[in-house]
Amino acid sequence: MAGRKFRAAGIGAVAAAGACVMLSACSSVQIGAAAIVGNERITQSTLNTQVTNFQQAATKYPGEIQLTGAAIPQTVLGWLIKFRIMDRTASAAGISVSNTQIQQGLADIEEQAAQAVTQNGGGSAPALLLDSGITPQMMPDLGKYEAQDLALAMQANGGKLPTTTAQDNTVTAALNKSSCLAAKSLDIKVNPQFGRLDYTAYTVVSIPDTLSATPGKPAAESTSGLTPAC
Repeated sequence: MAGRKFRAAGIGAVAAAGACVMLSACSSVQIGAAAIVGNERITQSTLNTQVTNFQQAATKYPGEIQLTGAAIPQTVLGWLIKFRIMDRTASAAGISVSNTQIQQGLADIEEQAAQAVTQNGGGSAPALLLDSGITPQMMPDLGKYEAQDLALAMQANGGKLPTTTAQDNTVTAALNKSSCLAAKSLDIKVNPQFGRLDYTAYTVVSIPDTLSATPGKPAAESTSGLTPAC
């Protein structure tokens, strides 16, 4: 159960500068913000720092990191947003986690990553985590995320972790709904420079380049995950 959120999230180039193409898109996000989550800004400076952390850490794992280019800031930003959604989800449920729980959550994640490497063969657990968009500096937040996830799962299952498929499905549905409601309440806005939020997995995805579309045939933008499904 401990790895449910991690599997769902896919564990398993410096952000380009420049003005927004559309003034209407710029106006929805404060200047200097990579995203607005509730009343909190995830600044471009914060994102750039984490991207730099990613690039520096990636040099230790030549040939193991597949995440490149614009996908780096998008994936990292997705996690920074997910952490805040989880904070709101836990807060709404009256859950807080201790440092001991956070450390245990981090240990669980590291164990899952090691098991995934063993099963798939090759690579290393730290590289797997990094390739999923988690920089070494973000690991404490990931441990908190996992601890909150486990606490929410136990709350939804009467104080204990699910032990059957039926229980796991029920808990997963309940947590998916609560996280969706949390995300909806946060009114998340992503700077178009980095893309848009896909609410199906709380990831940041690219916006189609309408400027390079064939004349008379505007680029089709996927409507998947444009809004919370709750």
